[in-house]
Amino acid sequence: MKRRNFIQNTIASSAFLGLAGLSLNSCNENSKKHITILHTNDVHSHIDPFPKDHGKNPNQGGVARRATLVDNIRRENPNTLLFDAGDIFQGTPYFNFYGGELEFKLMSMLKYDAATIGNHDFDNGIDGLYAQLPHAKFQFLSANYDFKNTIMDSHVKPYTIFIRDQVKIGVFGLGIELDGLVDKSLYKETIYNNPIEIAQDISRVLKEEENCDIVVCLSHLGYKYNFEGKVSDILLARNTEHIDLIIGGHTHTFMEQPEIVLNRKEKEVLINQAGCFGIYMGRIDFFLDKDKNIQSKGVTISV
Repeated sequence: MKRRNFIQNTIASSAFLGLAGLSLNSCNENSKKHITILHTNDVHSHIDPFPKDHGKNPNQGGVARRATLVDNIRRENPNTLLFDAGDIFQGTPYFNFYGGELEFKLMSMLKYDAATIGNHDFDNGIDGLYAQLPHAKFQFLSANYDFKNTIMDSHVKPYTIFIRDQVKIGVFGLGIELDGLVDKSLYKETIYNNPIEIAQDISRVLKEEENCDIVVCLSHLGYKYNFEGKVSDILLARNTEHIDLIIGGHTHTFMEQPEIVLNRKEKEVLINQAGCFGIYMGRIDFFLDKDKNIQSKGVTISV
């Protein structure tokens, strides 16, 4: 049985980057395989940094700064993956003017590996989303949105698998229920399926049939809610098995470090979300020994 030992790590971004690879290598992990996962969520078309006189986030964020951080971390560890948990669109005039073209082009330049679809990614309609796909050089994942009767059919996969340093990382996506949240005219015949049922099935396939060492869910369900019945990342973790990491979105939740939740088999699941607007970026480092036992570290990086 696999064992995870989660080590909380909330060092400031300046210290983290100043130490470069030294901070992690000093943990005597050199004999282990090392996979780094970086992630964003709810960037909402924020291309530029916030202005210096902004009352809450002065001079924070921006795609250029994120690119520098990502490049530095990839130099530190070439076995790095970059994901987004949805709501790429809507929030600045860049989206109003370019309709998502700029967002997808910049994410492609940053070499994102995969993203899931948030509710605001339908804000120009499903036809508008489809029209921008040629600009996205990364994979869109959604296991519980059925696009078979829409123009998006065959353009979104339920899951994909990455192999880094002989480690198999299975990644799948989940989207929030659109009915009541997005006008039906925008998402058209997109069918929403129960994310917990779908996640249990997909994660089983990834672990047991595809033999993935790490299973990651890109979720735009939301971290947690104060009323029963609404599916959240917390409920997803508790009611499934085989998922190792849930990268969340939708609720704009800033988490200083990943939360640990026990799944229905009493195994640990990491849940993380990095706020919104590209102000922060999440980082999870997995270390696997020769028996594929897992240790992990989490840190939230200020951009």
